[in-house]
Amino acid sequence: MHLLPITERLRGAAAHREQLRDEGYRDTHLRAAVHAGEVDVFRRAWFVSPDAPDELRTAAQWGGRITCTTFARHRGWWMPEGADDAVHLHFPPGSTGPRMPWTGVAHWTQPVAPVGRALVATVEDALAHIAVCQPPAVAHVLWESAARVEQLSPEALRAIRWPSHAARELATEITGLADSGLEVLVCRPLRRLRVQVRQQVVLAGKPVDALVGEWLVLQIDGWAHHSSSAQRTKDIAHDAELRLRGYTVLRFSYAQVVHDWPGVERTIRRALAAGLHARA
Repeated sequence: MHLLPITERLRGAAAHREQLRDEGYRDTHLRAAVHAGEVDVFRRAWFVSPDAPDELRTAAQWGGRITCTTFARHRGWWMPEGADDAVHLHFPPGSTGPRMPWTGVAHWTQPVAPVGRALVATVEDALAHIAVCQPPAVAHVLWESAARVEQLSPEALRAIRWPSHAARELATEITGLADSGLEVLVCRPLRRLRVQVRQQVVLAGKPVDALVGEWLVLQIDGWAHHSSSAQRTKDIAHDAELRLRGYTVLRFSYAQVVHDWPGVERTIRRALAAGLHARA
């Protein structure tokens, strides 16, 4: 059996001793690589490449699994500005856990989905931990982002036996339609105003971020949304076409949504008070 050099096998990653043994690596190979400084070993079981992400090295060091917001960042989910940046690890009951004080956040729960030896929790466990650990608005953003990035349908999320009321409630709210977390930050509070809010409705040949009632269009620009003048020109042309068709278009920037939500909400409420969402 041809084996890659251990440095290539572990490039940017980590593996458990038993997994490496099953692949044909002998303990002598592993010890030699550790002594040569080519890989690091934690808890006598986890072999980690020096260029592995810091969160993987931390999980190997403490014997946990990356979860919650640490998992979200690891997987590239959309993260709200100012979201919790502590290291979150999952320790199933019966595991040893951290043997001395540390500055991270420990989640001691039974796994929602079966998992073997791993340094990364399952998507389901990460979502379960987010539901009870993060503020509701942040949790909602992360769940919507997970639905898109991990290609999870709302129906599949609702079928899971979630261990907490918070997770079950989030599963009923997820639409899978949010193009970005900014949409969630806007649409979640608007739905509490008891007005109809629909996301990614196609109008004039293109989807809009949100349609309030029948005639009020909300467009939300991400921080890197207008990276080209060509894209900006297309947006302006689409806004103009919508106005010609009788829609009112309100466009907000990333900075407005994230840093001045009260001002954004006041503007939308004024539009609702003027009946712009229901104007025929």
